[in-house]
Amino acid sequence: MENYQKLLLFNKTNMRKTLTIIAFSITGLVSFAQQDAQFSMNMFNRLSVNPAYAGMNKALCATLLYRQQWTNFPGAPKTGLLSIDYGTIAHGGIGLTVDQDQLGFDKTLKAKLAYSFHLPVGPGTLGIGLDAGMIQKSLSGNFIAPDGTTTVGGGGSDQAIPWSGTSAITYDLGIGLYYQTKQLYVGLSSLHLPQQELGKKKDSTTAMSAYDFNFKVARHYYVMAGYTFQLGNTFDLRPSVLAKSDASSTQVDINLLAYWQKMVFVGASYRLSDAIVGIVGLEWKGIRFGYSYDMTTSAIKNHSNGSHEIMLGYCHRFTKPEHRQSHTNVRFL
Repeated sequence: MENYQKLLLFNKTNMRKTLTIIAFSITGLVSFAQQDAQFSMNMFNRLSVNPAYAGMNKALCATLLYRQQWTNFPGAPKTGLLSIDYGTIAHGGIGLTVDQDQLGFDKTLKAKLAYSFHLPVGPGTLGIGLDAGMIQKSLSGNFIAPDGTTTVGGGGSDQAIPWSGTSAITYDLGIGLYYQTKQLYVGLSSLHLPQQELGKKKDSTTAMSAYDFNFKVARHYYVMAGYTFQLGNTFDLRPSVLAKSDASSTQVDINLLAYWQKMVFVGASYRLSDAIVGIVGLEWKGIRFGYSYDMTTSAIKNHSNGSHEIMLGYCHRFTKPEHRQSHTNVRFL
């Protein structure tokens, strides 16, 4: 009887692990077919997905984002991003974006420079942007098996897992268009245009190094739009949408933020078939702070405590000194 209870407990434990792995895999088909990291506060992260946004604020702006997805899920994604842009330079603006995305023992590092040429069009400004940079993909040799066992290089028995880890690097290019007025913005962009392949060929000199590493970067497409409705002098409503696709899967975020005195904001987002998001934040003297929480609605919801995201931003506008003119009055020589 005691052996039977142990066997029953063992089977239940393995069943839970199996269901967890299945749920993770199903959700991965939706969330990770697209290789770029996702952020819930995407309305504050336009530069990373559209180079034409660089310098559109006519100021020096910096944004930090950190996202911890699917809390308490082993190997869950953790993403950090830094973006900086500056306007009113060379008839446009420049920008820098660096982000690192980690999923289990898989890590992706991206860094790129952007330039946007600004052209007055109607009541607003059209940005035509290009970015160039690098992508580094790396796999750690420390592999965590589904049963929680940590091994080095798969314990030396799995040739698909590098014994001491591996990495590869390649170049990257992206283009974009971005148009904005005082109340409206619309953007269209495509990233990872070359669709590069990162990898290392099999090295058969030793048994431990007999593995292949090959990863193809998929081209991504982004469409964004937003509008500001002014409700008197106190409240603003700012709906926005972000659609992203790699031509094989598509994801859409629908957002709505409400501002009080252009200082305190609260809002919500819905990511199709994935999550409902709550957002709160504060803007004061050029400083912006935001926090969002994702309540997962996909199959992984029973194995995760949601996702957390923190945003910190700052913008400084350089005001030109007033130019004073002097004139000589012929009456006073």
